This record gives sequence, structure tokens and C-alpha cells, in this order.
Amino acid sequence: MAFQPHEKEVSEFVAARKIGEWISFTRNGVDVNGTIFKIMDNSVIVEISPEDAKEIGAASNMTVISHKKYKVVADQ
Repeated sequence: MAFQPHEKEVSEFVAARKIGEWISFTRNGVDVNGTIFKIMDNSVIVEISPEDAKEIGAASNMTVISHKKYKVVADQ
């Protein structure tokens, strides 16, 4: 017996997100800005500067952030 996939409802906020959109979030007490690289169901992958990555302790300049934890700044 196979389960049928079901369509997951997407909020208006998530549906409005675009690749390349400029966002802002706080991690480890540091305000960080970056651009959306990939949009997923519950989060986005964000490209940040190498300096910000080092400051927040990220392993690379790409990090994952929940849709609940960032604000849209502007399109770049």
C-alpha cells in the first residue's frame, strides 16, 4: 500500500519569496544580511558574506534560516 502525496499549503509569505531577495536575520546576537539562494518548505538557504559567516560561526557562507526567523529587506 502506497501513501498518496498530498499538497502542502504554502503561506502567502513563503509563496512571495524569490531567489536573490535580500533578507535580514539575527544569529548568535549578530545582525546578518544575505540573499536567498534556495527556497524550501520551512526555510531558505541564504548566501551571506564570508565575514558574517565567520562572525556567527557558520562553516561556510551559506546558511539555513527558518521562514519564521527572517525579514525581507529588499530585492538586490
